[in-house]
Amino acid sequence: MIATRDARQAVVVERFAVRSAVSLVAACAAGVAFAVLMALVWVGWAPVREVDRAISDGLTRWADRSEVVGTALSGLTRLGDTATLTGITALAVAWLLLRRRPWVAAHVVVTAAGGGLLGVVVKELVERLRPLVDVEVARAAGWSFPSGHTLGATVTYGVLLLVFASVRRARRAVTALVVAIVLVVGFTRVALGVHYATDVLGGLLLGVLWLALTTEVFRRWRRDEGLAEAPLSRGLAPEAADDLRPLAGRRVHVPDDFRFLAARLLVVWGLLLGALFALGSLLTAAGPDVPPAWDRAVVEWIAERRVPAWDAVMDRVQDYTGTWPVIGAAVVVCVLALAVTRSWRPVLLVTLGMLGEVTLFLITTAVVDRARPAAKLPDDLPPTSSFPSGHVAASLVLASAVAVLVLRGTRKWWRVPVAVIALAVPVAVAAQRLYSGVHYPTDLLGSLLLALPWLTAVAVTTLKTPRTAG
Repeated sequence: MIATRDARQAVVVERFAVRSAVSLVAACAAGVAFAVLMALVWVGWAPVREVDRAISDGLTRWADRSEVVGTALSGLTRLGDTATLTGITALAVAWLLLRRRPWVAAHVVVTAAGGGLLGVVVKELVERLRPLVDVEVARAAGWSFPSGHTLGATVTYGVLLLVFASVRRARRAVTALVVAIVLVVGFTRVALGVHYATDVLGGLLLGVLWLALTTEVFRRWRRDEGLAEAPLSRGLAPEAADDLRPLAGRRVHVPDDFRFLAARLLVVWGLLLGALFALGSLLTAAGPDVPPAWDRAVVEWIAERRVPAWDAVMDRVQDYTGTWPVIGAAVVVCVLALAVTRSWRPVLLVTLGMLGEVTLFLITTAVVDRARPAAKLPDDLPPTSSFPSGHVAASLVLASAVAVLVLRGTRKWWRVPVAVIALAVPVAVAAQRLYSGVHYPTDLLGSLLLALPWLTAVAVTTLKTPRTAG
């Protein structure tokens, strides 16, 4: 028995040594390859320059053939921009701090921030101009080498992969997702004509090198602290696996009355759709562009009192309460709620709430087809009708969900101020929509009819059912 145990330990040690050696060789290879590539770019070696130009011209011509392709590339490339990576890093750090893993959180911050700074330094050192392509699909400022998007994606998603690799069940799926994201981001930078292929390759190699260096520093710190050695396949902090799992290893069991709960939500959804149709038909009875007199009177009264100071304020409200900010805020709420409660119920509340709101809004606005109040509408206004207000409904659903989760989840003094601040957001959104003249007051009434009953039904269904998780 003892001999068998010793043999197994020897195999484990041998595998660990081999994997460590392979990692060291890979890191050295990445460093050498990056140094060679940077030198070739720096001196402007003709063969590299010609290959770069040919690849850029070919991909930009392909991207320019279809507006859909161009839009898709512009959307996908955002996975590597500073705002997205900063938001993802902040969410991961918040998760780790809530799970009381401050040193791992500090490692994520240092790795992500250091990668960004390293990219800036190398760009200033090389000073390579952006590509000059025959077909311009997009524009970007600054130097070209290395690709900051690719470097940032490699470092940020890579360090998160190393951290969360301790969660065994998600390891393969997360690894495949990270690799796909990094490759897609790099491809979009070349296809949009803002980087050469060697810029993307340089960003990838530099990112891998920086990840290897910071990972080795973290692992040496672990050894100095007396923590057990472990292969990277088990994550940077294998002992934190239980803290990183959303449900601490518990299985989620579907309630026996799931069909009844789903049917109840569908019934509520259908009743709300009918109520919205009825109200919208009443408001457009005289014509899609003929509102009730008091509706128009309110809009005209507000329009006569617009001033530059309030214009600036309302523009800021619009910037921070559009579709993408609301989606981002919903993701943040879901992640933080999952980290604190270790339950999927808050995620279901927000997800079903937003999904129901979107479907009710899209179907209603397509059928009712009410004209908007203003004769001159903003250029970035979505091609939907006036009734109901999708902005107000979405912000109201999300804010109400936050208020419910906070008031229900804690008894601390700050729960009421947080709920009040959350509910103040849809009030500000409603004021902005009226002030800008893109909705009537009754459009906001339709948003209330849509959002509040629907979120109430979802909250009762997702939060009040008996717990069956083991």
